[in-house]
Amino acid sequence: MKVLVPVKRVVDYNVKVRVKSDGTGVDIANVKMSMNPFDEIAVEEATRLREKGLATEVIAVSCGVAQCQETLRTAMAIGADRAILVETTEELQPLAVAKLLKALVEKEQPQLVILGKQAIDDDCNQTGQMLAALLGWPQATFASKVDVADGKAVVMREVDGGMETLSLTLPAIITTDLRLNEPRYVTLPNIMKAKKKQLDNFKPEDLGVDVKPRLKTLKVSEPAKRSAGIKVPDVATLVDKLRNEAKVI
Repeated sequence: MKVLVPVKRVVDYNVKVRVKSDGTGVDIANVKMSMNPFDEIAVEEATRLREKGLATEVIAVSCGVAQCQETLRTAMAIGADRAILVETTEELQPLAVAKLLKALVEKEQPQLVILGKQAIDDDCNQTGQMLAALLGWPQATFASKVDVADGKAVVMREVDGGMETLSLTLPAIITTDLRLNEPRYVTLPNIMKAKKKQLDNFKPEDLGVDVKPRLKTLKVSEPAKRSAGIKVPDVATLVDKLRNEAKVI
Protein backbone atom coordinates (compact mmCIF):
# COMPACT_ATOMS: atom_id res chain seq x y z
CA MET A 1 0.00 0.00 0.00
CA LYS A 2 1.34 3.40 -1.01
CA VAL A 3 0.61 6.39 1.28
CA LEU A 4 0.72 10.02 0.16
CA VAL A 5 1.26 12.67 2.86
CA PRO A 6 0.88 16.36 1.94
CA VAL A 7 2.82 18.75 4.21
CA LYS A 8 2.76 22.53 4.42
CA ARG A 9 5.47 25.04 5.33
CA VAL A 10 4.08 27.52 7.86
CA VAL A 11 5.30 30.06 10.40
CA ASP A 12 6.61 28.11 13.41
CA TYR A 13 3.97 27.75 16.11
CA ASN A 14 6.29 29.34 18.69
CA VAL A 15 6.55 32.58 16.71
CA LYS A 16 4.25 35.50 17.50
CA VAL A 17 3.10 36.63 14.07
CA ARG A 18 2.90 40.30 13.09
CA VAL A 19 0.37 41.80 10.71
CA LYS A 20 1.81 43.91 7.88
CA SER A 21 1.32 47.65 8.30
CA ASP A 22 -0.83 47.84 5.16
CA GLY A 23 -3.14 45.05 6.42
CA THR A 24 -2.54 42.81 3.38
CA GLY A 25 -1.34 39.79 5.35
CA VAL A 26 1.12 38.45 7.89
CA ASP A 27 4.78 39.45 7.83
CA ILE A 28 6.92 36.32 7.26
CA ALA A 29 10.22 38.10 6.47
CA ASN A 30 13.06 36.68 8.60
CA VAL A 31 10.58 34.52 10.53
CA LYS A 32 11.29 30.90 11.49
CA MET A 33 9.27 28.50 9.33
CA SER A 34 8.54 24.84 10.03
CA MET A 35 6.21 21.98 9.10
CA ASN A 36 2.55 22.43 9.98
CA PRO A 37 2.11 20.48 13.28
CA PHE A 38 -0.98 18.59 12.05
CA ASP A 39 0.96 17.47 8.95
CA GLU A 40 3.81 16.30 11.17
CA ILE A 41 1.29 14.03 12.91
CA ALA A 42 0.20 12.75 9.47
CA VAL A 43 3.81 11.90 8.50
CA GLU A 44 4.28 10.09 11.81
CA GLU A 45 1.10 8.06 11.30
CA ALA A 46 2.08 7.09 7.75
CA THR A 47 5.56 6.09 8.97
CA ARG A 48 4.03 3.90 11.69
CA LEU A 49 1.84 2.19 9.09
CA ARG A 50 4.97 1.36 7.07
CA GLU A 51 6.81 0.13 10.15
CA LYS A 52 3.88 -2.20 10.88
CA GLY A 53 4.19 -3.60 7.36
CA LEU A 54 0.82 -2.14 6.30
CA ALA A 55 2.35 0.41 3.91
CA THR A 56 5.09 -0.22 1.38
CA GLU A 57 6.02 3.40 0.62
CA VAL A 58 5.39 6.83 2.14
CA ILE A 59 5.59 9.83 -0.19
CA ALA A 60 5.69 13.37 1.23
CA VAL A 61 4.29 16.16 -0.96
CA SER A 62 4.47 19.92 -0.61
CA CYS A 63 3.24 22.78 -2.78
CA GLY A 64 4.83 26.23 -2.66
CA VAL A 65 8.14 28.05 -2.87
CA ALA A 66 11.55 26.39 -3.24
CA GLN A 67 12.16 26.61 0.53
CA CYS A 68 9.47 23.94 0.98
CA GLN A 69 12.29 21.48 0.24
CA GLU A 70 13.40 21.97 3.86
CA THR A 71 9.96 20.88 5.06
CA LEU A 72 10.08 17.83 2.80
CA ARG A 73 13.54 16.91 4.11
CA THR A 74 12.09 17.03 7.63
CA ALA A 75 9.27 14.71 6.53
CA MET A 76 11.85 12.31 5.08
CA ALA A 77 13.86 12.51 8.30
CA ILE A 78 10.74 11.44 10.21
CA GLY A 79 10.29 8.48 7.88
CA ALA A 80 8.97 9.35 4.41
CA ASP A 81 10.72 7.36 1.67
CA ARG A 82 10.76 10.08 -0.97
CA ALA A 83 9.26 13.50 -1.65
CA ILE A 84 7.63 15.61 -4.36
CA LEU A 85 7.66 19.41 -4.51
CA VAL A 86 5.22 21.30 -6.70
CA GLU A 87 7.11 24.56 -6.92
CA THR A 88 5.33 27.86 -7.48
CA THR A 89 5.52 31.43 -6.19
CA GLU A 90 1.75 31.90 -6.59
CA GLU A 91 -0.37 32.25 -3.47
CA LEU A 92 -1.89 28.79 -3.10
CA GLN A 93 -5.44 28.55 -1.82
CA PRO A 94 -7.05 25.29 -0.61
CA LEU A 95 -8.81 24.51 -3.91
CA ALA A 96 -5.59 24.98 -5.91
CA VAL A 97 -3.70 22.70 -3.50
CA ALA A 98 -6.49 20.09 -3.71
CA LYS A 99 -6.28 20.14 -7.52
CA LEU A 100 -2.50 19.74 -7.43
CA LEU A 101 -2.83 16.84 -5.00
CA LYS A 102 -5.49 15.24 -7.20
CA ALA A 103 -3.08 15.35 -10.15
CA LEU A 104 -0.34 13.76 -8.03
CA VAL A 105 -2.72 11.08 -6.70
CA GLU A 106 -3.62 10.15 -10.28
CA LYS A 107 0.10 10.02 -11.12
CA GLU A 108 1.29 8.06 -8.04
CA GLN A 109 -1.84 5.91 -7.43
CA PRO A 110 -1.66 5.77 -3.60
CA GLN A 111 -4.27 3.79 -1.65
CA LEU A 112 -4.30 6.27 1.23
CA VAL A 113 -3.80 10.03 1.59
CA ILE A 114 -3.15 11.26 5.13
CA LEU A 115 -2.91 14.99 5.80
CA GLY A 116 -3.34 17.41 8.68
CA LYS A 117 -6.90 18.55 9.37
CA GLN A 118 -5.84 22.18 8.87
CA ALA A 119 -2.85 24.47 8.64
CA ILE A 120 -2.09 26.74 11.59
CA ASP A 121 -1.52 29.78 9.36
CA ASP A 122 -4.94 30.09 7.68
CA ASP A 123 -6.98 27.50 9.66
CA CYS A 124 -9.04 26.81 6.52
CA ASN A 125 -9.66 23.08 7.19
CA GLN A 126 -10.67 22.61 3.54
CA THR A 127 -7.96 20.86 1.52
CA GLY A 128 -8.64 17.29 2.67
CA GLN A 129 -12.37 17.59 2.10
CA MET A 130 -11.91 19.24 -1.31
CA LEU A 131 -9.45 16.52 -2.37
CA ALA A 132 -11.92 13.79 -1.37
CA ALA A 133 -14.65 15.52 -3.38
CA LEU A 134 -12.45 15.92 -6.48
CA LEU A 135 -11.37 12.26 -6.35
CA GLY A 136 -14.74 10.87 -5.29
CA TRP A 137 -13.02 9.03 -2.41
CA PRO A 138 -14.43 8.39 1.08
CA GLN A 139 -13.03 10.62 3.81
CA ALA A 140 -12.62 10.59 7.58
CA THR A 141 -11.69 13.92 9.15
CA PHE A 142 -10.27 14.77 12.61
CA ALA A 143 -8.92 11.23 13.11
CA SER A 144 -7.79 10.36 16.65
CA LYS A 145 -7.12 6.67 15.88
CA VAL A 146 -6.48 4.82 12.61
CA ASP A 147 -6.41 1.07 11.93
CA VAL A 148 -5.83 -0.34 8.45
CA ALA A 149 -6.59 -3.94 7.49
CA ASP A 150 -8.17 -5.98 4.68
CA GLY A 151 -8.56 -3.08 2.29
CA LYS A 152 -10.35 -0.92 4.85
CA ALA A 153 -9.41 1.87 7.24
CA VAL A 154 -11.23 2.10 10.56
CA VAL A 155 -11.04 5.64 11.90
CA MET A 156 -12.08 6.90 15.31
CA ARG A 157 -12.88 10.62 15.47
CA GLU A 158 -14.07 13.01 18.12
CA VAL A 159 -17.49 14.62 17.72
CA ASP A 160 -19.46 16.91 20.04
CA GLY A 161 -21.31 14.00 21.64
CA GLY A 162 -18.28 11.75 22.14
CA MET A 163 -16.50 9.41 19.72
CA GLU A 164 -17.52 8.27 16.24
CA THR A 165 -16.02 5.26 14.45
CA LEU A 166 -16.01 5.10 10.64
CA SER A 167 -15.06 2.29 8.28
CA LEU A 168 -13.66 3.43 4.92
CA THR A 169 -13.03 1.33 1.85
CA LEU A 170 -9.62 2.14 0.41
CA PRO A 171 -8.55 4.27 -1.40
CA ALA A 172 -9.50 7.00 1.06
CA ILE A 173 -8.61 10.37 2.56
CA ILE A 174 -7.85 10.81 6.28
CA THR A 175 -7.18 14.10 8.06
CA THR A 176 -5.37 14.00 11.40
CA ASP A 177 -6.19 15.55 14.76
CA LEU A 178 -3.84 16.27 17.67
CA ARG A 179 -4.67 13.13 19.66
CA LEU A 180 -3.76 10.69 16.88
CA ASN A 181 -0.09 10.42 17.90
CA GLU A 182 2.98 12.29 19.09
CA PRO A 183 5.57 12.75 16.31
CA ARG A 184 9.00 11.30 17.02
CA TYR A 185 12.08 13.38 17.68
CA VAL A 186 14.09 13.77 14.47
CA THR A 187 17.63 12.52 15.04
CA LEU A 188 20.77 13.80 13.32
CA PRO A 189 21.49 10.47 11.53
CA ASN A 190 17.99 10.53 10.03
CA ILE A 191 18.45 14.16 8.96
CA MET A 192 21.64 13.15 7.15
CA LYS A 193 19.90 10.17 5.51
CA ALA A 194 17.05 12.44 4.39
CA LYS A 195 19.49 14.55 2.37
CA LYS A 196 20.18 11.53 0.14
CA LYS A 197 16.55 10.56 -0.43
CA GLN A 198 14.81 11.26 -3.74
CA LEU A 199 13.07 14.63 -4.11
CA ASP A 200 11.24 15.26 -7.40
CA ASN A 201 10.31 18.74 -8.56
CA PHE A 202 7.29 19.73 -10.65
CA LYS A 203 5.57 22.94 -11.70
CA PRO A 204 1.75 23.36 -11.62
CA GLU A 205 1.74 23.55 -15.43
CA ASP A 206 3.50 20.16 -15.59
CA LEU A 207 0.44 18.73 -13.85
CA GLY A 208 -2.01 20.71 -15.95
CA VAL A 209 -3.39 22.66 -12.98
CA ASP A 210 -4.40 26.34 -12.89
CA VAL A 211 -3.48 27.68 -9.43
CA LYS A 212 -4.73 31.24 -9.97
CA PRO A 213 -6.26 32.54 -6.70
CA ARG A 214 -10.06 32.68 -6.62
CA LEU A 215 -10.38 34.42 -3.27
CA LYS A 216 -9.22 37.94 -2.44
CA THR A 217 -8.11 38.92 1.05
CA LEU A 218 -9.66 42.30 1.81
CA LYS A 219 -7.95 42.98 5.12
CA VAL A 220 -5.93 41.27 7.85
CA SER A 221 -5.98 42.78 11.35
CA GLU A 222 -4.88 41.81 14.84
CA PRO A 223 -7.52 40.79 17.40
CA ALA A 224 -8.97 43.66 19.41
CA LYS A 225 -7.11 44.21 22.65
CA ARG A 226 -8.98 42.86 25.64
CA SER A 227 -10.22 45.51 28.05
CA ALA A 228 -9.24 45.36 31.71
CA GLY A 229 -11.55 43.61 34.16
CA ILE A 230 -13.15 45.13 37.25
CA LYS A 231 -13.63 44.01 40.83
CA VAL A 232 -17.07 43.94 42.40
CA PRO A 233 -17.79 44.11 46.14
CA ASP A 234 -20.42 41.38 46.29
CA VAL A 235 -22.47 38.82 44.36
CA ALA A 236 -25.46 41.12 44.02
CA THR A 237 -23.37 43.71 42.16
CA LEU A 238 -21.91 40.98 39.95
CA VAL A 239 -25.37 39.70 39.00
CA ASP A 240 -26.56 43.26 38.35
CA LYS A 241 -23.65 44.00 36.01
CA LEU A 242 -24.04 40.67 34.17
CA ARG A 243 -27.75 41.37 33.69
CA ASN A 244 -27.76 45.10 32.89
CA GLU A 245 -24.32 45.83 31.43
CA ALA A 246 -23.04 42.62 29.87
CA LYS A 247 -26.61 41.38 29.21
CA VAL A 248 -25.56 37.73 29.40
CA ILE A 249 -28.22 36.66 31.92
